[in-house]
Amino acid sequence: MSIFSKLFGKQQEEETTMTKLNIGIILGSTREGRLSPQVGNWVKELADKRGDANYTIIDIADYKLPLLGEHGSDASGAAGWSEAVAKQDGFVFIAQEYNHSITGSLKNALDYLRVEWNNKAAGIVSYGSVGGARAAEHLRGILGELSVADVRVHPALSLFTDFENGAELKAAPVQEDSVNQMLDQVIPWSTALKTIR
Repeated sequence: MSIFSKLFGKQQEEETTMTKLNIGIILGSTREGRLSPQVGNWVKELADKRGDANYTIIDIADYKLPLLGEHGSDASGAAGWSEAVAKQDGFVFIAQEYNHSITGSLKNALDYLRVEWNNKAAGIVSYGSVGGARAAEHLRGILGELSVADVRVHPALSLFTDFENGAELKAAPVQEDSVNQMLDQVIPWSTALKTIR
C-alpha cells in the first residue's frame, strides 16, 4: 500500500453504466411490392456492425393505422405504434418518393403521434428515380414541426443505379459509407437530445 493510500484512503472509482441508445428504423411504405423492407434490412445490417446502439426495424404495416380521425375506423394499432415510437431515442426513416413526396402511410403514421417524436434525432435514407430527394425534403419539414432534429447526411438511393431492374437492392459501395456517416451524426445527436427529455 502506498503512502498516499495510507494517508488519504483508497480512492473510490465511480462506476458509469452506459446504456445503448434505441434507434428505430422506420419503414415508410405499406404498399404491395414495396422495396422498403430490403432497404431497411440493409441499413440494419450496416448499423448492427457498428455496435453503438440497439437498432430495430419498425414497420408501419404491422400497425392498424387508418386515416387519422376517419369516422368508424379501427385504430386498434395506435397504442402499439405509440409504444414502439416512444421507446426510441432516435430514428432512421426509410423514405420512398411517390409523386414528389413521402407516402401517405408515413405522413399518417407521423400525424398519429406528437410527444413520442419530440426531442429526438433522425436520419433519412431515401430512394426513388432521383434518389428520393424531394420526399426527403418534405419529410424534413414535417420532422421539424414534430421537434425531431434531422441530420444533414442523407443516403439517397437511385432506382436506376442502386437497384437491379428497379426491384432488387444492389447499393453502390459509396452508399454504405453514406449510411455510416449519417449514423455518425444520428448517434451523438440522439445522445445529446436524450438529456432534455
